[in-house]
Amino acid sequence: MIKHIHLIGIGGYGISAIAQVLLEKGYLISGSDRQLSDMALHLQKQGARVYQGHAAEYIKGADLIVKSSAIPESNSEVLAARQTGIPVQKRDEFLGNLLREYKGIGIAGTHGKTTTTAMIAWMLSYLNQDPSYIIGGISKNLGNNAHAGKGPYFVIEADEYDRMFLGLFPFAAIITNMEHDHPDCYPSPAAYEDAFIQYIHNVSSDGFILLCADDSGIHNLLKKNIDKKIFTYGLTTASDYQAVNLSINQLGSYQFTIQHQHTPLTEISLRVPGKHNVQNATAAIAMADKLGLDIQLASKAIGLFESTGRRFDLVGTIQGITIIDDYAHHPTEIKATLEAAKNRFPDQTIRVVWQPHTYSRTITLFDQFATAFSDADEVIVTEVFASRETNNEFSAQTIAAALQNPKVHFMPDLNKISSFLIEDLKPGDVLLVLTAGDADQISKSVYKSLQQQEAGL
Repeated sequence: MIKHIHLIGIGGYGISAIAQVLLEKGYLISGSDRQLSDMALHLQKQGARVYQGHAAEYIKGADLIVKSSAIPESNSEVLAARQTGIPVQKRDEFLGNLLREYKGIGIAGTHGKTTTTAMIAWMLSYLNQDPSYIIGGISKNLGNNAHAGKGPYFVIEADEYDRMFLGLFPFAAIITNMEHDHPDCYPSPAAYEDAFIQYIHNVSSDGFILLCADDSGIHNLLKKNIDKKIFTYGLTTASDYQAVNLSINQLGSYQFTIQHQHTPLTEISLRVPGKHNVQNATAAIAMADKLGLDIQLASKAIGLFESTGRRFDLVGTIQGITIIDDYAHHPTEIKATLEAAKNRFPDQTIRVVWQPHTYSRTITLFDQFATAFSDADEVIVTEVFASRETNNEFSAQTIAAALQNPKVHFMPDLNKISSFLIEDLKPGDVLLVLTAGDADQISKSVYKSLQQQEAGL
């Protein structure tokens, strides 16, 4: 019987979320990571034994080891577990087994899966379903990224990186879109598409799948011979669940009607901006309808949704300058985020800091990145955030020179970018920091400095 589970890489979003669920389910939890993130420290306060660094003795007493995709087989704790016969599972295998206890709802897609997962988890919570959930970011409404609920549903962000989502066998699935990404895992668009087809085949035979009909990649999936119950959603008239009559509300976000097969279901006014969030909200309402839940209450919940950390995340407004963090790191995400910024701040100057994420993505999607910044008034490009990759002598200065924007600067040093912005930002400017790496320190630093200026310090 498994009582004690040790998690290697416990400081990351994925593994920390698993740890949170397991703690709430009553397991003894220990874990380790190179650095102790805020999430790891939070788990420590809740009773988990958390170690900084890695050592064989940290797994003592564990019945099972769960490791992050980033942890190599050469890790000292993994080696010790193999030598002593303690089972070692990657998170896909572990989560696949965990979800078998529930009606799993898996949200996949190149873009939008974190927001849509958080939206549905919040909606089900608001509807008193007490769902279990694992989200790839902190939900502002729920105040966390994971929970072990008492209800029948488990909502999970089905991440395609390292083929994690192929370990899941959900009852219901959403695919928000499909566009080639993670070239370090999927060397070609065909390999990427094949993984999504396999994910669809994993859905229970008595379950269903919701696909966004607006997406060209989804159109390719719809052409496949897939023996599953498939329904579509989106803005196009071909959608089973369609958002219509879009207009901008007082918050600079969208209000609209959702109809099912051309019959009006409900009306929604969003707090989160962008047409991509209209699509996400339509997916959530479609899910509620297919689960037989109260659509009007579900719509009210979606209207109260406030997104997750680093998804159009307002750091603050100070001295008339608005500072926003966003996780966008793919050309399509960048375009959508900039469009949302233009809708929310139509008469203001949009100044962007962009930190390219991984060399493989930046090189593979070079041409798409070059045309992604047309809605920005100014772009500052940092050096590439390598993440799991090693430097191959490519510099982001190359992509900065190719950006189709009249005002582009290449500044490799994050501290120098902060200093430049503190001196150069003007009232009415909107600073949008686009990063899946560590450049969010810029927004924090700039905001803190402007606060001190305002206080006369």
